[in-house]
Amino acid sequence: MNNRIMTEADILEGLLNRRSRKDIARVVLPEADDDRVLSAACQLVSRHPICPVLLGQPEKLLQRAAVLDLNLSGCEMVDPRKDNRIAALAKLYCAARPRLSVSAAIRMLRKPLYFGSMLVRSGDADTLLAGAVYPSARVIEAGRLCIGLASGVSTPSSFFLMLLPEAENPDHRILLFADCAVNVNPSPEQLADIAVSSAMSYGRIVGADPRIAMLSFSTLGSAKHTRVEQVRQAVAQVRTTHPSLIIDGELQADTALSHTVAKTKLSDVGKVAGRANVLIFPNLDAANIGYKLTQHLAGARAIGPILQGFDRPISDLSRGASTNDIVTTARVLLTQT
Repeated sequence: MNNRIMTEADILEGLLNRRSRKDIARVVLPEADDDRVLSAACQLVSRHPICPVLLGQPEKLLQRAAVLDLNLSGCEMVDPRKDNRIAALAKLYCAARPRLSVSAAIRMLRKPLYFGSMLVRSGDADTLLAGAVYPSARVIEAGRLCIGLASGVSTPSSFFLMLLPEAENPDHRILLFADCAVNVNPSPEQLADIAVSSAMSYGRIVGADPRIAMLSFSTLGSAKHTRVEQVRQAVAQVRTTHPSLIIDGELQADTALSHTVAKTKLSDVGKVAGRANVLIFPNLDAANIGYKLTQHLAGARAIGPILQGFDRPISDLSRGASTNDIVTTARVLLTQT
């Protein structure tokens, strides 16, 4: 990002056009009975090389689309209860679960969320997007059971991309906040996992080097508390397991974001203070409050929550998500495929 005046649309289109693969992407939408999802599917087809895979009864989906004056050509409609791939998907699911019968797995995979997740696991689809209807816990459960976690990750988590086109510092026009939706009170080990996953997410989506600030009410020893110590332990773990990542902490938010403040508080500013673009909050309270304050007081565009830490890109949605939210989140997911 350069110093020219940018709009939110500039930033967003720059992000969403970063997908390196140019083939038609397949996005599974297991909540196709929802009007917002149907509308989003049509927008994805009309604007982008994307094939939405709508899970449900095709005749009902077509009837509803007619009522909404939507054209589903370009979408694939799949009824999990009748699809001829279900036995093979069930066997794949059972491969790591020798005590589970294929018939039991088939019963589970007749549910759209689990069938869709196995389509992603098998490579028949690129990503899955759900949560407009399903609770977040169900989406995460399906991801854990069917797709599994990425190598070296033991904690699934979430992030928001925060778009701030008017930020004076170009480094701060796209920020990643984590974990804003999943882990309530993460341990040091979980915080380290969240930091690593967030760095990978930022790099894949934005195409820039992540600079990770582990946030706290203390800056490098200015306060002593067990919560501060947890953040320090997380930083130490990341430096041990991923020494190439640029990370610092514990840092207060102003130190992480303002070079002027950082120079005042620190004798050695380093590579993160004042220039952080990945902000890891110490718990869900702080992260959820932080992203909403940034959204409503600074006018940031918040994209998410997007899940991370899984072996394939999948994501949750807010149950209040709009059609535009669904379209944008789907396209962000595809930058990771």
